[in-house]
Amino acid sequence: MKPRLRFLHHPERRRAAVAGWLLPAVLFLAAGIGRAANVNDFFAQGLADYRAGLFPEAAAAFEKALQQQPSVGALDNLGLAEWQRGHAGAAILAWERAQWVDPFDARSRANLQFARQALQLDPPALKWFEAVSTRLSAAAWLWLTGVSLWVMAGALILPGVFRRRLAGWPQILATLAFCVFLFGLTANLGVVSRGHLGLVIKTDAPLRLTPTRDSEVIATLNEGEPARQLRTRGNYYLIRTLFGTGWIERGQFGLICPEK
Repeated sequence: MKPRLRFLHHPERRRAAVAGWLLPAVLFLAAGIGRAANVNDFFAQGLADYRAGLFPEAAAAFEKALQQQPSVGALDNLGLAEWQRGHAGAAILAWERAQWVDPFDARSRANLQFARQALQLDPPALKWFEAVSTRLSAAAWLWLTGVSLWVMAGALILPGVFRRRLAGWPQILATLAFCVFLFGLTANLGVVSRGHLGLVIKTDAPLRLTPTRDSEVIATLNEGEPARQLRTRGNYYLIRTLFGTGWIERGQFGLICPEK
């Protein structure tokens, strides 16, 4: 009778296997810690520059912190630095982006209200489903829609799996989850639609008839003017404003939800 073969766990092989699993995890953790340290360094540098009255340097430091890790605090402070250096459009854009990330952030909301009153600017005109989508963050709407879908499916399927009649509370739960799901879909549609909203970030920005530098100027836009992006061509955006529809250079217009 032949002996039954078994794999022997050699100590050296075990150590090598453990090292093979641990090394990537350690490197990933170290990279995360290093990135967090860089963010904290840039954020602290931005605060120090702001308190010293070095507003361009503070804005640059907060920009670097955002490149490492987007955060509402960095966006709020970036807006303050840009406002102090006289870049009202960039300041309003930073606060709008902070509201995009966290609609409950009171600082950015108050700063937006103050800036628009000071400059006599209107906020972006929102459609009804876009206004609904501002109640929560984009990530929260996705989670709410996904969870409600799974709850509705579970309430409809599980009674059959357990051979029980679909009646009573499963029906009520499925109906409520379906309503939340539809509401979430509407809000997600608003999030996608709001992704085309933006602001003029340069003073006296020309709105052109065609996407060329030699084109006729339809209107001259002020910093902070809201607009809706319709199309992109080369280095230009086709936008719709209160003054009409025309083309503006990319460097003079910033989307509230920046392109990736």
